[in-house]
Order: sequence, then structure tokens, then C-alpha cells
Amino acid sequence: MTGGYLAGGHACAAPAGARSIDEILAAARVRLDRLSPAEAFAACDAGATLIDIRPAAQRAAAGEIPGAVVIERNHLEWRLDPASAARLPWVTGYDVRPIVFCEAGYTSSLAAAALQDLGLACATDVTGGYTAWRAAGLPTAHPAERTVAIAPGASPAYWPF
Repeated sequence: MTGGYLAGGHACAAPAGARSIDEILAAARVRLDRLSPAEAFAACDAGATLIDIRPAAQRAAAGEIPGAVVIERNHLEWRLDPASAARLPWVTGYDVRPIVFCEAGYTSSLAAAALQDLGLACATDVTGGYTAWRAAGLPTAHPAERTVAIAPGASPAYWPF
């Protein structure tokens, strides 16, 4: 049994079967064929789609990747599940290849594993996220340039709308 600490430093025992976030993340990543930023960039030329799950505030502060589709994390599964009434129009089957990225490559691993759970076997993420993409010198844009597609429910990172 593992334990942790509650606010105020009080020890607590984890319930049977509980896993730490590090364990959950490691289990997700074992399933993924994670891509470097350069590999993700090349995969887009081969038909993959970059999915930006960062909230608008992060995109406004750091920038965006031209051509990416913005689907904020809380809508991701509904927008990419081929069986969902809320799916995006281009999601017509299980053969889509979403490459998910977040700011640093942690949340995107969990998100890509969730997409695999939906049957999107080719779902993966970008190692190091947007930070690694930018550091690799790959294309980025200021949100005001409006170079991304904003999925329903996602907020643009520029003002005014």
C-alpha cells in the first residue's frame, strides 16, 4: 500500500488498487509510440493531425503551431470519438492519426492513451510538447495570426474573438 500526505502534512494511506500519477503516466507511455517534434512534423506531411490540448492562456503566452487543431482537453474524447455525435466532421473512422501535444508532454501522454482506449490505435503524443517543438526550431505562430483550427468548445488564444 502506498501513502501520501493531505494538506497540513497529515499522512494518509492510499486505498487498495490506487496508483500514483507517476504510475499512471508510465502505463500510458508504454502504450504510445511517442514522437519527437521532428517526427511529428514529418508525420503531418503523411496525413497525421496535430492536436493542441493546451488551454487558451497557455497558447496566448507561448504561441501556437500552424495547422494544428485546438481541442481543449475537456472535449478531446468527444471530438475525436468516431462514434460520438459531438465528433468533428473529419473524424469519420478509427484510422485517423491524432498527434496530441500539450505544453511539456505530460498531459498529452494521458490524453493520447485515452484516445487509444476509444479505438484510435494510431494516437500518440509529442515528447516534450510545445516547449520541445519550439526549441527544435519548428514553425510556431503568434495566436493573433490565426493559423490554427479551433474546434467547437475551445477558446481562441487571441482577443478580441
